[in-house]
Amino acid sequence: MPKLDVYDRLGKVVSQKELSERFVSMPVNAPVVHKCVVAYLANQRRGTASTKIRSEVKGSGRKLYRQKGTGRARVGDVKSPIRVGGGVAFGPRPRSFRIDLPKKVRRLGMKSILADVFQSECYRLVQDFSMEVPKTKELVEFLDVLNLEGKTLIVLGDYDPNIHLSARNIRGVNSCTWDLLNVYEMLWHDNIVVMESAVDKLEQKYAS
Repeated sequence: MPKLDVYDRLGKVVSQKELSERFVSMPVNAPVVHKCVVAYLANQRRGTASTKIRSEVKGSGRKLYRQKGTGRARVGDVKSPIRVGGGVAFGPRPRSFRIDLPKKVRRLGMKSILADVFQSECYRLVQDFSMEVPKTKELVEFLDVLNLEGKTLIVLGDYDPNIHLSARNIRGVNSCTWDLLNVYEMLWHDNIVVMESAVDKLEQKYAS
């Protein structure tokens, strides 16, 4: 079974944790990961963009001038899409962009991205810790001793409001509980800091 280094708050390796081979070393299915990212981004869209068609624009429906005999092009009312102030032809209308992925596809996407994280050097497995009060300086020092650069996601086993509030003040640092992880967030961040309790719960859910 693969053994991963576990760090303490001082950035020192204090132990090693054994994780399932199927959880850490499974092959990464890139097409499924891509599908999960596309679906996630599509589901963030509100779909409220709207324009008025000619039947919704305020104005008279009278024909502007007679059809023939003027030497000009035939024309309808002032609400025609080709006239200034008229309706919009083929403009956006309220719609849903939602993409529903099968449960097995979503699960395979999560298993793939978790395996990719643990097979790379962009993660740190750390001992569980808590903060008595929100203290951004302490969290900055903790991330510095882990030698992490770039956007960082802290994955918690249980919600800790003090860690959440401290991380919120640091540019490029976010936190979430293990059950709120998604493929897009793990790809967007450069580093993943995972608490021991969180990796236990993730392994229990995705190792099978």
